[in-house]
Amino acid sequence: MSVNVKPLADRVLVEPAPAEEKTAFGIIIPDTAKEKPQRGVVVAVGPGKKDEPLTVKEGDTVLYGKYSGTELSSDGKDYLIMREADILAVLTEAAVVA
Repeated sequence: MSVNVKPLADRVLVEPAPAEEKTAFGIIIPDTAKEKPQRGVVVAVGPGKKDEPLTVKEGDTVLYGKYSGTELSSDGKDYLIMREADILAVLTEAAVVA
């Protein structure tokens, strides 16, 4: 995926996962009640700080704080740019499915 935004230092660019449309019981969630996603896919990473390389890489599915990062749009898509420290966890395949 080619994005025309290159993060600097220890920042990463994350594409948030879409908001949940239904509950586990099949109830449709209205737009006004949807929660901000806290999961996304890293699409670009900065070079890191001097002597501190980044631990996340492009393609990682990550969990971040509800109000982390700064929202921006590029090529009609919404992204978040945040420091690597704002990322709480890298999710494995088993955690992504659940």
